[in-house]
Amino acid sequence: MGKRTLQQRAGRGGQNFRSPSHVRVADAKYPPPSNTTLRGVIVDLIHDPGRWVPLARVKLENGVEYYIPAPEGMFVGQEVFIGPDAPANLGCTLPLGSIPEGSRVYNIELRPGDGGKLARQAGSYALVLSKSEKYTVVLLPSKRQKSILSTARATIGVPAGAGRTEKPLLKAGAAYHKWRVKARKWPSVRGVAMNVVSHKFGGGHHQRKSHPSTVSRHAPPGRKVGHIAAKRTGLKKR
Repeated sequence: MGKRTLQQRAGRGGQNFRSPSHVRVADAKYPPPSNTTLRGVIVDLIHDPGRWVPLARVKLENGVEYYIPAPEGMFVGQEVFIGPDAPANLGCTLPLGSIPEGSRVYNIELRPGDGGKLARQAGSYALVLSKSEKYTVVLLPSKRQKSILSTARATIGVPAGAGRTEKPLLKAGAAYHKWRVKARKWPSVRGVAMNVVSHKFGGGHHQRKSHPSTVSRHAPPGRKVGHIAAKRTGLKKR
């Protein structure tokens, strides 16, 4: 009788796989939408463990505080504005319909009022391409163009922390601490390198699966490894 696979243990939600949410600072999202434009001040720039971009704590003139990913060039004490009539300056948040074409924006709302969903990672930004009466077309970091409601909000600038991946890890311990705050189990052992009791692809004289890796959606948990309910496999025909 074999052991539980790594995927089964992760799905159970044990301590080794649980996200360390107690070290998180706060959710990085906008306050609820308003028809008035408010002035705010950057109170602090904070490192959030597990997030590869620093957070900026913004305090509005009405006393409301919220956090957003900090753009490059932002500093403590900087004045920012949020609202439909906010200026298109660095760190200001305003609807996509009010942002000039060609501007770099980030933390874009997918739907008005959701707090920001797109282009939030360090160094990633979107470009405002064109605007119509109801929708604004933006070029996402994936080079895909997407039409979003012009009332959805975005922030002017580029998220700080670009170039993070250019520094080499040099040793396995650095990679361990890198993924530890991201709730990701590391190192990840290949199934074909395991013993036969530990994984469905393990065992044998060679490191190979030795049978098809596609598996039914209704297979038992111990068998459900590989391409689960795959619609297609192999290379695409041109």
